[in-house]
Amino acid sequence: MDRNAAPRLERSCTVGDRAGWMRSAPPGLGLGPGLERIEAYFAGHGFDPHRHDTYAVGFTMHGVQAFRYRGASTCSVPGQVFVLHPDEVHDGRAGTEDGFRYRILYVEPALIRDALAETRRSLPFARDAVTDDPRLRQAVVPALVDLDDPFDELQRDRIVQGLADALAAVDPDGRRPLSARDRAAVDRARELLDSRVEAGVTSAELEAATGLSRYALARQFRACLGTSPYRYLVLRRLDRARALVRAGAPLAEAAAASGFADQSHLTRQFRRAYGLSPGRWAALASIK
Repeated sequence: MDRNAAPRLERSCTVGDRAGWMRSAPPGLGLGPGLERIEAYFAGHGFDPHRHDTYAVGFTMHGVQAFRYRGASTCSVPGQVFVLHPDEVHDGRAGTEDGFRYRILYVEPALIRDALAETRRSLPFARDAVTDDPRLRQAVVPALVDLDDPFDELQRDRIVQGLADALAAVDPDGRRPLSARDRAAVDRARELLDSRVEAGVTSAELEAATGLSRYALARQFRACLGTSPYRYLVLRRLDRARALVRAGAPLAEAAAASGFADQSHLTRQFRRAYGLSPGRWAALASIK
């Protein structure tokens, strides 16, 4: 890590005995919905076990990035690519005293599903969390080489397609396409959930909207989007809460406006999704 450059390029902070910072790609750079780019540095403990509903694909820039994933301990060193599948629990910590620095691309599973719609029945799964596979590296590096680099629509589509193809190449399973009926049902369920983030949706309402039983829908929803309808709704509520906190709203107000019972409910779900409390997340991103 270039210690002289870090304070200029990113905003450093220390929370308790844990130092680190996070930097998101500036808004308005043409990323569009479903993509988020972040660079981060952590010394010692990074984040607690958590899971999110996106693909998380990135590469280590400095140090040893250690984490537990799918019940096993692994680590990534500079130059290696890591791939975390939606809804899989993982944590993060430094493998050495120098800390670790990485860049990461979060991708909505729906983008990967749509890019592979003609060839697969389910989302691709990369069995190796850390890899030297050149296809994955060639797919993700262009998206992360410069967080201040804007994307136009064609570039964004190329990055999504390249990443989808690379993920499919390392997972030979699931090559039969999902039926058009099931894809349409999942899309209707997703639209209903998106429209009712604060109020919520009942299982009966999802059945009525999709024409599938709640159990059949849950299976198809996971095949298409990598998570359950319930988890999808919780993550959309957390997206709203993060935006409100970023804008300066108190946690209690953010919780109420995002469909959570109270601030404690928001905090518990936030930790499960990001491995950090809302307060520490805000401090690391220097948005308090």
